[in-house]
Formats: sequence, structure tokens, C-alpha cells
Amino acid sequence: MLIVRRISVAVILMSWGVFSAVVMAEPSPDAFIARFDRDKDGKLSREEAPPPIAQNFVRIDSNNDGLVDADEIAVFRQRVVQAARSENQPGQPPRVPDSIEAIWDIPYAQTDHPRQRLDLLLPKKRTSDKPLPVVVAIHGGAWLGGDKRQVVGRLIPLVASGEYAGVSVGYRLSQDATWPAQIHDCKAAIRWIRGNAKKYNLDPEKIGVIGWSAGGHLVAMLGTSGGVKELEGDLGEFTSESSRVTCVVDFFGPTDFLTIGDHPSQIKHYAPDAPEARLIGGAIPENPDKARQASPITFVSEDDPPFLLVHGTKDPLVPHQQSVVLRDALRKVGVPAYLITVEEGGHGGFRNPEIERIVDAFFDAYLRGVKHDFEDKTLPNSP
Repeated sequence: MLIVRRISVAVILMSWGVFSAVVMAEPSPDAFIARFDRDKDGKLSREEAPPPIAQNFVRIDSNNDGLVDADEIAVFRQRVVQAARSENQPGQPPRVPDSIEAIWDIPYAQTDHPRQRLDLLLPKKRTSDKPLPVVVAIHGGAWLGGDKRQVVGRLIPLVASGEYAGVSVGYRLSQDATWPAQIHDCKAAIRWIRGNAKKYNLDPEKIGVIGWSAGGHLVAMLGTSGGVKELEGDLGEFTSESSRVTCVVDFFGPTDFLTIGDHPSQIKHYAPDAPEARLIGGAIPENPDKARQASPITFVSEDDPPFLLVHGTKDPLVPHQQSVVLRDALRKVGVPAYLITVEEGGHGGFRNPEIERIVDAFFDAYLRGVKHDFEDKTLPNSP
């Protein structure tokens, strides 16, 4: 597409929920300090702090003494909890170009829960009268934070082109409900799109999904669990519609909970306070069946849609290996799967525009029939 892409702040920056997961995964502020306190003085300097903390050191170091102590970590943890609670309320609608019609906060589950809403973006001037393919965006935030408004910015250029409709989906967070509530919500949203396809002139056979971090996990699950009855749920009025999707773009999402803690990470993924534990209702080692059911890799089958995975080699939260194993599992059963490895890339914040060009080409190929050849690539983080 010959259009300048605007990437939302949520794509460029680590979401509050994922950023906070580094702190929240430890059982106590003292334990967090002890984990990184190399000189054993009971405090963290900027040099000792892990990257997500070091990058936000000033906001945590409340007394400006150049060190972070357990009390400051405790205050920060409380701010995390308060932020997550406040995010249960929908954010203010972002500004969109005049060329786009935005319909905010549409209920998709026939409930009054503020999280079970979606935002629909439609081009006022379409490139043709044919039904539009749909790109669905799902936000991240460690399943405990974030908001659907964060990722609307990534949809805007797609919709402004006149070639796509866009949908941003909210879902219940882990403090509201444990797994599989989150995938039930996402599947209900996909069914809502199909149930309203005629009303908005959408193509029910061309629905692509894109997600980041926890949102990457959810779109991967949408891709691999199509037709899995136990994960379908019964939310909304369109239960007879399919929740299958046409293609998946997964940015650094967890894919195998049973192995996620086997690789270096700033999060103790197997701990009882880990984001994954909060999601499934208990620590992974004590709940292997629940962890398996929450892992996209569990449901890989030959009828899954094509996948594009994007992951940085220096991701401090979700190991790069999580995308490698899902790619390999999909290829083993014959599903087209491609991995974009971002050399020295972290948990988002990628600066190479080629990454987004590949994403656009992927949607164009599988939703609009534009011929394009894909392959695994390793790209530098900077252009």
C-alpha cells in the first residue's frame, strides 16, 4: 500500500501491564530488590535495574536519590494495581481522520461488562463496492492491563486506505475472570463480526487478526483453536457463527506455557504470582492441564490459517523461543508460518519500518489476494 503507516503508541512502547509484570511477578518488593541487587546494599541503582525498570527509573525513584528501595517498589506495585483497575473502564476515543467512520464501544457479548466491547472502524470512501476484509486488533498488557483503544492507531492507516475495515477488541482481564474467559470473549467478537457482516458490508470469509504480547497470545489461540468446542464459549447472540480466522499476525505472544519458563526472562513465569498464573488461576507447575489448555501450541492442526510471527532476540519478558516453537509446530502439519526475528529487539518498540511493511503485505496477500512471497527473515531493530 502506498500509504504512510501510523503506528500506535501501544505498538511502539511496552504497555503498562506488560512493563509492570517484571515487578508483579515477584512475591514481595524485597524479593524483587534481592533478585537484581548485585552489590547487596538493599537497593537498586539504575545500572542494576532490569531494562524495563531502568528505562522508567525516574518515575519509580520518588525521592530522587538515584536508588530504588523496597518501599518505592511497593508504591509502584500499588500504582500497577490501581492502573489495572482503572483500565476496566473504557478509554477515551482517539481522534481518527475524517475519512473514517468510528463506532465506539459496541457490545458483542450481550452483557453490560465494559470490557466486552469492540470498536469498529469503517472507511467512508471504499475502493470498491465489494464487502471489505476485516483486520481485528487485540491489545496486550499481561492479561491484567491495557485497553482496546491502545491499538486503534495501527488500524487507522489500513482503514483509511479504503481497503479494510478495522475492529479493536476488549476482553476481560485476569482480575475479572480466569481462563478461558479471555478467549471466549475474543471468539464472541469474531462471531459478532460475521453476524453483522451484511449490515456493514464486511467479508465474513476474510478476517485477519493481529495482537501484541498477551494480545499476540490471544490471536495465536484464535488461529489454532478454530473448531475447538471447549474454547468456544456461548457468549453473544451469534453462537451459530464460526469464530475461525483467515490469518494471524502474532507479535511476541506466549505460545507454550509449559516451556515458557525454561528460557531466560525477567519474569519468573512459573511463580505463583506470574502473569500466566494470574491468568489460569494458579502457578503453571501445579496446574499443567490448565496451562496446556491456555497454550496455542496445544491446538495446532493442519487446518489452521497462515501465521506471521514477529519476535525480538532480546525480549526480556517473552522468550524468542516461544515464537520459534509455534512456527515449527505449524510447519510440521503443513500450515504456512513465517518468523520475523528482530535482531537485538526487545518486547516491542521495534524501529525498523520493514517489519510493518511485511505485516501489511501479509494482510494484503491473505485478505485481498495480492500475490506476495514470504519467508523467514532476520532484520535489524533499526533500519
